[in-house]
Amino acid sequence: MIEGLPPHRPTVLMRISTTEKAARRMTDLISEVFDPTETAVAAFELEREDGSPYWLLEAYFTEQPDEDAIRDLVRPIVGDGADEATFHAITPQDWVKASLDGLKPVRAGRFLVHGAHDRAAVRPSDLGIEIEAALAFGTGHHGTTRGCLLALVDELRRRRPRRVLDVGTGTGILAFAAAKALRQPVVAGDIDPVAVDVARANARHNGIGPWLKLYVAPGVRHAMAARGRFDLIFANILARPLMGLAPSIAARLAPGGTLILSGLIDRDVNGVLSAYAAQGLKLKRRTNLEGWATLVLSASGGKPRKNRG
Repeated sequence: MIEGLPPHRPTVLMRISTTEKAARRMTDLISEVFDPTETAVAAFELEREDGSPYWLLEAYFTEQPDEDAIRDLVRPIVGDGADEATFHAITPQDWVKASLDGLKPVRAGRFLVHGAHDRAAVRPSDLGIEIEAALAFGTGHHGTTRGCLLALVDELRRRRPRRVLDVGTGTGILAFAAAKALRQPVVAGDIDPVAVDVARANARHNGIGPWLKLYVAPGVRHAMAARGRFDLIFANILARPLMGLAPSIAARLAPGGTLILSGLIDRDVNGVLSAYAAQGLKLKRRTNLEGWATLVLSASGGKPRKNRG
């Protein structure tokens, strides 16, 4: 249910199998209790060998957590199932691989995000994006990235953006999708140099290295992002930084441009919309996948406040 959030270097993974309702409640609870810069939560639906569905919740921690305290935290939601939660140490090389295990290719229109073991699933007409285990979030298997990809599919039906920017690119999936569909350079950045290194390697692996213009900087604080304006901007990050970045991101959006935001649960949406409305942007569409909202905004309507930053 979540994607693209820190930490980029977790050391401990918690896993627990449960129901969809319990997974959603635990995701909200853990996200509220723990520092989002040190903890990330993912939940997704899988199938048992007999075909019956279940949900797997994973929580990543940068430091060793108090395992008993976490079990007690989720016990009111899952009862004795809390005792079945497992914790194990992970190395930087294997933590995304752990989250990829058992996940199927993810489709959004012609885009298909997959691992090497699922190359056979790519059809001749598909725009395949192959992502393997790496050092940053962004596997495409959760609602935030898929929501952004579907928003991109819808945008491409309407027009062909000339300049595209991906803020907080992670492993680069959204930038890759835009570059593959448009066959033109895309600017993408992340605050984490490891994430940018991974995105660069993934771009080469997908044969689009020359089309990716990558930078390391927070938000749009880089010459690549500050040069001119963009017809399409992605920002799939956290609600709080999205609100803080509203003036600078809005300043980079071309008149009539489209902004696609995600990484938001329901309670985040009003605050984020208010922050961008203050910059003259208005909501065009909202979608919800697996409890996560994707917002599509346009650079029209209202006068933005001056950006003093």
